[in-house]
Amino acid sequence: MLTKFAIDYTLRPQHNKRRATHFTDDPIEAEDFLMGLLLARARITDIRHEGTSMDRVQFDRMLQLAAGRIASQLLCESLALDSVQVKDRFGFSA
Repeated sequence: MLTKFAIDYTLRPQHNKRRATHFTDDPIEAEDFLMGLLLARARITDIRHEGTSMDRVQFDRMLQLAAGRIASQLLCESLALDSVQVKDRFGFSA
């Protein structure tokens, strides 16, 4: 049985060419993992769903959601706001 999501990435792409893959069945865990990769400045090379590479729109949408969650968390912490205030003021939902 195939896992639902597979994320191919390279940590420290300036110094490392080795690609790793993270497998998960949970879409929330996949998004959380993407958030960690974005924060680590890793190179994300492919996201597969049920064995098939996502098209550009789906790929971009997953990364946009992860980046929005990061921005929301940063604004909540930096400005001492709750998630409702961040959504009202900046448009990022938690």
